[in-house]
Amino acid sequence: MCVAQTTSWGLLYYSLPVALVPISRDTGWSVPAMTAAFSAGLILSALAGVRVGRTLDRTGPRLLMSLGSVIGVVALLLVGTAPNFAVFAGAWLVAGFAQAAVLYQPAFVVLTRWYGPHRVRALTTLTLVAGFASTVFAPVTAVLVDALGWRAAYLVLAGILAAVTVPLHWFFLNAHWSAASGPPTRSGAPQDARAVSGSRPFRLLQVTLGLSTLALYAVTFNLIALFLERGVSYRSAAVAFGLIGVGQVIGRVAYSALPPGTSAVTRTVVLSAAGAGCAWALALIPGPTGLLVGVAVITGMVRGCNTLLLATAVSDRWGVQNFGALQGVFAAPVTMVGALAPAAGPALASVLGGYPGMVVVMAALATVGVVTASRTRAIPDRQGGDRGG
Repeated sequence: MCVAQTTSWGLLYYSLPVALVPISRDTGWSVPAMTAAFSAGLILSALAGVRVGRTLDRTGPRLLMSLGSVIGVVALLLVGTAPNFAVFAGAWLVAGFAQAAVLYQPAFVVLTRWYGPHRVRALTTLTLVAGFASTVFAPVTAVLVDALGWRAAYLVLAGILAAVTVPLHWFFLNAHWSAASGPPTRSGAPQDARAVSGSRPFRLLQVTLGLSTLALYAVTFNLIALFLERGVSYRSAAVAFGLIGVGQVIGRVAYSALPPGTSAVTRTVVLSAAGAGCAWALALIPGPTGLLVGVAVITGMVRGCNTLLLATAVSDRWGVQNFGALQGVFAAPVTMVGALAPAAGPALASVLGGYPGMVVVMAALATVGVVTASRTRAIPDRQGGDRGG
């Protein structure tokens, strides 16, 4: 799963940012238009993820994730052979269906079903390894583009995706779930997926993670522009941006080291408050550069923790019965917010006259998320099993 996730993220997500400029130079297609097509694919993946989660619960992961890999291969082949921008944009919409079936959300479902109460260690390992997807595949993509041109490069990338992920998904995933695939809920009774997804704590949990994702993604994606307005040199700003990734890895390790007795609500409140605090610090601290870089690393740590929080928030409160369906519904709006957040930052900055003003707004929204986080305790079941901690 770690190898398949690293390859899938590297090719279906991180390849385009590396190839944007060469594609634009060769075709004349604008970078914003290509980025918009990519974002549209991410939004489609969020919507498709709801159905993917339900299908995982019914059928198991083998066929679904293998088919997702095949769709991803087709998408990359379409990218490399696109005769015009319409086909290119359509290829990334096709890639959205593949992303829904092979990236983190279905993998989180599989590992949660496999490892049950030990899922945090497995999820941490997965996200740590897959966190190096850009480190591995960004240089690979760049080398292929330089040597072969972007079209041939995408054909090679499609071949890599097919050779690595299709057999891994087909031969090493469950064809069907067995009764032993993951523990039942603490009450021993199946959860009604519709009742849970319509409950107030569930909706507030979505709002909490959505606000946190919006703030952290909008701020970190536009960190270089913010630091330049603070008088930081471009080189230092770029270094700070790169260190966010290091912070994410550290954060994921730190999350797994949290005391086992820490409740789901406490973790959510603490991480939401940490994200809001980082946003306020970046909004209000003018310098010096070293301090700003330190805050950027801590912000990356919170982002890393939030990846695991998104993976465990539902199962920690409502168990693993119907987890695929619940996780798909839960993650859809959060994923859409993550897709829109990078563009929301510059748009808001242009209205407010600069990036510091944008970060103030994001910090305020993240603070609202701290309040909603405190109200995400699962409703106790009839047998007294409050999974919200």
